[in-house]
This record gives sequence, structure tokens and C-alpha cells, in this order.
Amino acid sequence: MARPDKAAAVAELTEDFRSANATVLTEYRGLSVTSMKELRRALGSDTKYSVVKNTLTKIAAKDAGVDIDPSLLAGPSAVAFIKGDPIDAAKSLKNFSKENPFLVIKGGIFEGKSVTVAEIMKLADLESREVLLAKLAGAMKGSFAKAIRTIDALRAKKEALEGAPAVAVSEAPVAETVSEAATETNEAEVPAVAETEASAPVETPEA
Repeated sequence: MARPDKAAAVAELTEDFRSANATVLTEYRGLSVTSMKELRRALGSDTKYSVVKNTLTKIAAKDAGVDIDPSLLAGPSAVAFIKGDPIDAAKSLKNFSKENPFLVIKGGIFEGKSVTVAEIMKLADLESREVLLAKLAGAMKGSFAKAIRTIDALRAKKEALEGAPAVAVSEAPVAETVSEAATETNEAEVPAVAETEASAPVETPEA
């Protein structure tokens, strides 16, 4: 490769490292052209899967400030530069490697740190961002429905309480009538006592 071509290749790889959320280094020895196309299709448009030269990749990684274990850049290498959800890409690589043993996952970089194959497999087992968002939306929907039911219950309770004073007002005249009747009865009994005392004979003391 001519020097200008090498410089251009390094510059492109450097930009790929800088713009990626995560990178996964693989060995593709034995994969057919058709299999490579299928892998790229499985990874989707948010991941760039490139066959690279190890020497140029080391230079580009250094220029981008990415620390790669030199042992990962041995043999035929291809790098998945992930710009989308790393979990989705890890799932695609894991599933593809099960069906195509020629694809060997060697390690990678996630959140600026080196990760092992085992850690990439654990990442692949996590729920994707879309699934988590769907669950969050479902939980929020359930909470919203519960809030609506609570508001309806409070409204119904308020309406019931607003109707209660009408009963108390209708009962008030009854109490007043009873009180007035009792007063009239007491007043009627007083003259009877006076009349009894007036009709009683007056005793004349003996001389």
C-alpha cells in the first residue's frame, strides 16, 4: 500500500474509533464473501464492519486515544465500529458466531475500556434499549391509568360529600318543632297548678 493510501486509511480508521460508541475486534478467517454480507446486514446501518490491517489499526487506535491490547490484533482482523446500541450489536455478533464458527470474537472496547470476550457475551445477554424503553413506557402507562382512577374516585367522593349538608338542613325544623311543643306543654301545666292551689279551702284557726 502506497504511503498516501496508508495515511488515508489511518485517518479513516482514526475517525471510526472516535465516532464509535464501542468496538469489537474479530477474526474472520474462513468466512465467505456471502457470509460477510450477511453479517453486515445483521449488524445494521449503525455498525460499520471493516476488514483492517493490524499495523494501521494500532496506529489509528493510538491517534484516537484508544488503548487496544496488542494481542487482539493478531491474524486476519475485522473490526465492528458500533455507533448505535452496543447491546444490539453484541447480540448480532454473538448470534452470528453461533451459526458461523469461523467468526471469532476476540475482545473490544466499551466506554473507553478494554473488554473481554466474556464481557461482550454478558453485554449481549442484556435487554436492548428498545426493550427497556418499551417496559418503561408500559410502566408509565400503568401509573397514568392508576392516577386517573384515583382522580375519578376523589371526584366521586367530593360529589357525595357536597350532597350531605342537604340532609342536615331538612332535619333542623323537626328539632325546632319538638322544642316548641315542649315549651307549650310546660306553659300549659303552670295554670293547672295555680288553679289547684286557689280552690283548696283555707283552714281557720280555732279560738
